[in-house]
Amino acid sequence: MPRIALTFAVLMLGIAGPLAPACAQSAPAAEGAQQTAQLVDQPRPRITVRPRRVEPGPNSLRYCRSWLRTENRPSGTVITPQMYCWWQ
Repeated sequence: MPRIALTFAVLMLGIAGPLAPACAQSAPAAEGAQQTAQLVDQPRPRITVRPRRVEPGPNSLRYCRSWLRTENRPSGTVITPQMYCWWQ
């Protein structure tokens, strides 16, 4: 008799286990909907973007650094030229 009771208890826990979190999540879902509604009602902040780059002056020099890089492509490994330039 105890073996049947133990089996029944394990089966009931197995069935009730997945149902318990669903019941517990109904309240936070309602709170999340209220918070979302509050966020939608707020005006969006204005953002001003100012570029940091300044045009090079008349005495500026352009420096470049170049190198070769191997790249793996579907047709095979190839060597491609790479270059990085900046103004000073």
